[in-house]
Amino acid sequence: MESLPINTTYYLKERDRRRILNKYRQLLKASKNTILPDEIGVLRKAFDIARNAHKERRQPSGDPYIFQLLETSIIIVDQIGLGYRSVVAYLLFEAIIENYITLDDVEIQFDKTIRDICEGLIKIESIDTKTSSSHSENFRQLLITVAKDVRVILIKIAILLEKMRILNYYPEDIQIKTSLETFSVYAPLAHRLGLYGIKSELENLSMKYTEKETYKNLIKKLKNSTAKRNKFIKKFCEPIEQELRKQNFDFEIKGRPKSIYSIWQKIKKQNVEFEEVYDLFAIRIILNSPPDREKADCWRVFSIVTDFYTPNPQRMRDWISVPKSNGYESIHTTVIGPERKWVEVQIRTQRMDEIAEKGYAAHWKYKGIKLESGLDQWMSRIRNLIEPSEIETTQDIEDLKLNLYNKEIFVFTPNGDLKKFPAGATVLDFAYDIHTDIGNQCVGALINHKNVTIKQVLQNGDQVQIITSKNQKPKTDWLNFVSTSKAKTKIKSTLREEKFKEAETGKELFQRRLKNWKIQADENQINQLVKHYKLKVPLDLYYLIAIEKIDIAEIKEILSVPIKEQIAIDEKKELVDDLKKEITNEGDYLIIDDKIENLDYKLAKCCSPIFGDSIFGFVTVSEGIKIHRASCPNARQLLDRYNYRVINARWNNAVSKKSFQTTIKITGLDEIGMLNKITDIISKDFKVRMRSISMDSNDGMFEGYLKIFVESTEHLEILFRKLRKEKGILKVVRIDSDEIV
Repeated sequence: MESLPINTTYYLKERDRRRILNKYRQLLKASKNTILPDEIGVLRKAFDIARNAHKERRQPSGDPYIFQLLETSIIIVDQIGLGYRSVVAYLLFEAIIENYITLDDVEIQFDKTIRDICEGLIKIESIDTKTSSSHSENFRQLLITVAKDVRVILIKIAILLEKMRILNYYPEDIQIKTSLETFSVYAPLAHRLGLYGIKSELENLSMKYTEKETYKNLIKKLKNSTAKRNKFIKKFCEPIEQELRKQNFDFEIKGRPKSIYSIWQKIKKQNVEFEEVYDLFAIRIILNSPPDREKADCWRVFSIVTDFYTPNPQRMRDWISVPKSNGYESIHTTVIGPERKWVEVQIRTQRMDEIAEKGYAAHWKYKGIKLESGLDQWMSRIRNLIEPSEIETTQDIEDLKLNLYNKEIFVFTPNGDLKKFPAGATVLDFAYDIHTDIGNQCVGALINHKNVTIKQVLQNGDQVQIITSKNQKPKTDWLNFVSTSKAKTKIKSTLREEKFKEAETGKELFQRRLKNWKIQADENQINQLVKHYKLKVPLDLYYLIAIEKIDIAEIKEILSVPIKEQIAIDEKKELVDDLKKEITNEGDYLIIDDKIENLDYKLAKCCSPIFGDSIFGFVTVSEGIKIHRASCPNARQLLDRYNYRVINARWNNAVSKKSFQTTIKITGLDEIGMLNKITDIISKDFKVRMRSISMDSNDGMFEGYLKIFVESTEHLEILFRKLRKEKGILKVVRIDSDEIV
């Protein structure tokens, strides 16, 4: 490119210089109500730094870059209502980005408050927004949380508004990305902050690039109807104006079509054509009324409007008697105007209009307005900061430290995806949120490219990259520093699986040693060992053997010592066997069925016999015959002391159609959904009725006692086989009622 002649270069520089100074004067003019005279010197100092920092930069339009900074500064003071510190911080922030000045320089040459605002702007600028549209609510909360000073958010909105205004000079990919970011993040933020004018403009500008054809068509239709619309508005307003003057109102009437985006939304929502949008026109009547007459004057004007035009009762909105939670006050009514067209009329005072246009920047100047809880309630605390007639103080800012979302933090994956966690969440919580295997193998992380441990607490805006190792395994102490239920559940589940594997190893070792010792340990001896070591289930015994917390040599001694006790157990077993033989011999059996008459009998509750059990009858003094199982725990005592009252009994086949109550005990791993699995098998698969169920969980294991109704021992055994096949169920047995703990 050929260099320009010296005189041409001089002319362009001089022209730019004058244009820059004129733009700076516009800033001063816009700031007359927000910046005090003794603050102008500080503003000029920041302006000079910014101008020198960007003297070689140009906008995509070709204008000096400082133009854009000054335009944004005008938005900051004029449309948002912030003070000189906000403008100064914005101008210096741009100089920091260019490495022309540092944060420390800002604090030295200006003050710490301005430095803090600059730092907040830098943080927001560094946030990756490529996924913001899919995480808009999280992203808005993140912006508010990262920005400890709310002015950072307001300045960011001003920056984006200016960029959107000149977005036509940017490449198409930037137009789309910026528009989506604006629509999903910053337009809703502007709405929450009460910046309704800015919110509407952001929506319109976003639509201009994301819905190009629709936007162009609506613009074209509005332009084509401009003359007709103006004529209509004049005709509509004329009788109202005459009556307002007659009644000595000080007023202003504005007539305009609704925003492009608003019209488009109505077209989509109502599924109508442009011409069918019934409240396409909006008339705003603004009164200059003293505070004590505001409400009365607004209702008088409403009466005048409805005297001339018939209102639609369903489209009436009274936000004067009860203002919106964000402070908005106005009366809205939709009436039938000339040519039978619907027109929305808004009636408000200058104060109300200022709040509606400038949002909280104006709202903070007025007292006694109730705000909604949550974000809006918190935002009401910044009225002293924003109030343009007063000097901003350091104490104001200290009172504005964000705590609304201090129960949540927001961090990013290396790909820019946004993740939300409870405050206090650690690297390990993040790892398990990604995937169980990532959590199990996590050994640390890179947070903002710095190495940290798995215990590191996450902070807002952190970018987290997990480091894993195949040799890593979950440990019990991990449960002490994770805060999410997902991480805790996954750790417990993995620990249980590891314990089960270790227990299998311990069981194999135990059985191999018993074989070497030529000892045959039955279930009673295993339970004896469990009780001896004060454990819950045999699984715990095998696990402790595997990790060498129990010496197998000690087990040999325990199993060898209680010989007398073993003899007693054997004698009891022989007695029961003899009883079974005696009862099953041919003889005078007691037939138990539905057809028995004049014979009172009951099934003993102590052992709950069911069809298929070996049984005997016992003649009681007052309750007739009690039917016991041959293996009943009371059988030995009854045979020893009252042998003459024992009679033989057997089941009649007809009884198999009845249901008998019995109690079962289930032991297994305490996993999510285990209770549902058990009840589904019992109730749905086998159509077995349940009378009661109780479950107890401890250290990853559960014990359950169920009282159920079955048809026979065969029916019960089939149910047992099905239950034992279910993953996580270790043991299923039938027990007597008095064995329930």
